[in-house]
Amino acid sequence: MPTQTRTESPSPTPAGLDRFNTAPAAEIERTLLACLRSLRWSHRLTDHRPYPDLDSLLAAADEAAYDLTPGDLCEALAAESLPELPEGVYAVAHTALGAAHAAYEARFGHVFVICLDGTPPTEVLNTILAAIRSRLANDPEEERVVAAEELRRLARERLTGVLRGAGL
Repeated sequence: MPTQTRTESPSPTPAGLDRFNTAPAAEIERTLLACLRSLRWSHRLTDHRPYPDLDSLLAAADEAAYDLTPGDLCEALAAESLPELPEGVYAVAHTALGAAHAAYEARFGHVFVICLDGTPPTEVLNTILAAIRSRLANDPEEERVVAAEELRRLARERLTGVLRGAGL
């Protein structure tokens, strides 16, 4: 199950993109499913290879994410988990997060997703709690749109991370 992470590393390598463009389709699809658990999304990105540059790949990833059906979103959300909290977070904070997440999941029927890219570790807990509280006020359709956008951002971050490490 993928976790929601923050990254602050160097840019992806040209070798990573080259490997992405030339690796066997089954290998790329497995890699993409670790970024976003949507068969439609992974097939679409795999089928449109090769990509001339990183911007083209990320634009295609964004477009494919925007085109996900409600069923595709359910598939992707089912594979997500709560973001990891930084070390040293008190037990009471875990309790507060658990309660907020339980309320969110009861209201919307899926795990809370948020992209924390660029969020300083000291602000992660407050950012998550504030976002859950704010998003609990959304109606289900509005929240579906917000969750889809967060999934798109997470997929983009994860894909960039894969290409950075060329871990294909």
